[in-house]
Amino acid sequence: MKPRTVTVNDRMQRNYRYHLTQPPGRGFDPEFRPDLTPAEMLRLGVFGGKYMTDCGSEFPRSWFARAKLSPDGKDPTLNLFGVDASQPLSEWRRKGWIHADDPRGWFQWYCRYYMGRRLPDEDARQIGRWKAMRRHVRQIERNCERGDIFCRRRQRQALLHWAYDSRKI
Repeated sequence: MKPRTVTVNDRMQRNYRYHLTQPPGRGFDPEFRPDLTPAEMLRLGVFGGKYMTDCGSEFPRSWFARAKLSPDGKDPTLNLFGVDASQPLSEWRRKGWIHADDPRGWFQWYCRYYMGRRLPDEDARQIGRWKAMRRHVRQIERNCERGDIFCRRRQRQALLHWAYDSRKI
């Protein structure tokens, strides 16, 4: 694949450029096997619909066709499990979870990774954070009856934010 440059101009980044070196949805690290694509996550309902409301020009239009978005503010009723499972961006910053290339956090990193951007050190860090979410999968497996999607809704919504599909648990 011939590398392609993307230039981002949105509310959080001006003239940020990155290169796509892999085809969309391909060339993932073998340890990174998300259950859901970014488009599927947006359709199901994540981050109260607020997360990607100004990023339509950066990502495929199809991602937003049936996305549950709320441009006027976070609306947890749009989330698949109908609950708020997010911490504010200020908390993410305080904990050092934000990298300068992705000021919106993990999901922005995942969207760009999915599209084909590779940043080896940051990819390893984010994949490690994604793998750490497995502890929540295990808690649902231990504490909920299989298929009971109403058990631990907040934890399930948090897993959805990390591309885990807890409806299969």
